[in-house]
Parts: sequence; structure tokens; C-alpha cells
Amino acid sequence: MVVTDCPIYSLHCSSFLRKGKLREYHGPIYWNYGYLPQTWEDPNVEHPDLKVKGDNDPVDVVEIGSRTNLQGEISKVKVLGALAMIDDGELDWKILAIASDDPMASELDSVADVDAKMPGVISGIREWFRWYKTPDGKPLNEFGFDEAPLDQEAALEVISETHDYWKQLRKSKSDDLWVG
Repeated sequence: MVVTDCPIYSLHCSSFLRKGKLREYHGPIYWNYGYLPQTWEDPNVEHPDLKVKGDNDPVDVVEIGSRTNLQGEISKVKVLGALAMIDDGELDWKILAIASDDPMASELDSVADVDAKMPGVISGIREWFRWYKTPDGKPLNEFGFDEAPLDQEAALEVISETHDYWKQLRKSKSDDLWVG
């Protein structure tokens, strides 16, 4: 979790708290889950195809490798694709990636490779994120593009675009948004 009301993306102890306790999910998460620094899903920009705006957070990354990362660990990843999750009417990208040093990294270059060599992983990620907030009484999350994962090229475009939004945000003087 990232604190977005501070001048910079902060990763510190209180950012892991939810209602005074460490943030926990209602079940296990089977992948490493984090975010891409220097990206921002702009809440003022509507996606032309999905007709929803960004969620005011960095872009999330789901790393599907064989090693479990430590909380707060920084990893170099290879981008494979993306899912366009719509959470409470906001766009919340999930970049699908594998750690560059994972034994499977040389075998995976696309979402098609993931489906062929690790069947069920992408659908498992989608379903986990679809349902993970329902124990808190929230509705199921939805996915754009007919729930299909986008390919590597489209995922890299998402990263580039959200990096540009982050650069614009850093230059802005908005009172409505956190800036640093």
C-alpha cells in the first residue's frame, strides 16, 4: 500500500495499517503484489475505451514468479501483459509480470506464454481481484476489454502513459491532489 497524500510515494510502516492494524486480506494471495514507482492513474483522465478514470494510485503489478518477496522488497520485473480492473467505478490497472531472475522468465514473453506454460494463473489473478473485497461488503470488481488480458505491448503503453501522468502530477500545483 502506498501513501498518496504525502509529497512523494511513501512506503513506511503506517502505510501497511488499516484501521490501526496491519492490512490483511481475507484469504491468501498467491503472487507478489506491489506497484510500479513513478506511475500514477490520473483520476481526472477518462480512458477512451473503458469510460472510467484512474484511481489516484500508482499502477499495481502482480509478479507471478516462484519466489515470495519480502514486504517492501524491490524487484526488477519483465512485463508480460495487463488486466484492466474496474474497482468502484475507477480504473485500477494490474500489470502482469515475472521477476527478471525467475527460472521461468526466459520462457515467458507474453500472456499467451503464461496461459500455455502456467495454465490458470491469469484467470486465477482475475478472479482473486474480482472477489477480494466482497468479505467487506463491497461488490465484485469488473474487468474491461471483455475481461481479456492485454498483451505486453499494450501493458508497456499503460506504463508509459501513467509515467507521463506522474511526471505531469509532479509539475502541478493542484490543491486537490497530493504532489511532491
